[in-house]
Amino acid sequence: MTKKQIIEKTIQVINKLPTDKALEISDFAEFISKKYENYILNEGIQHLVSESQSFDFLSDEEDLYTEKDIKQHHNS
Repeated sequence: MTKKQIIEKTIQVINKLPTDKALEISDFAEFISKKYENYILNEGIQHLVSESQSFDFLSDEEDLYTEKDIKQHHNS
């Protein structure tokens, strides 16, 4: 079923319903739309962060501690 067919079928069903039920469907559709917008926004932010070079300087930082700095070793 294509998107156009789904929309047409949904409109036919909504037209058969009383106004209060049609309003519920409208509210639900708006909820789903906002949820999808938030998903797209989060995906975009994650992509920007993963491609960002803002924290690349951390990988150039030398290690502050080595194994020689450990005073007590844990024996398993």
